[in-house]
Amino acid sequence: MSHPQEQSWAPYIGPFDPCPPILCKTYSTPPQLFMCFQPMNLPQFSPQEALRHGTLWPALYSPYESRWGKGR
Repeated sequence: MSHPQEQSWAPYIGPFDPCPPILCKTYSTPPQLFMCFQPMNLPQFSPQEALRHGTLWPALYSPYESRWGKGR
């Protein structure tokens, strides 16, 4: 079962907020939130790939994309 790794929500915008409103905010939902226990015989990355990804198991890999400087 695949879950999106980024969720979004629309915050309340008050009529007297002094700052420009942010219409859509996002947050990360890492894959381990949806895995109750670690099943046996999960596929594994090679040792070099595991070091690059930060985990041995592809099912638990969550890429991080920095938003720094992207105008958000």
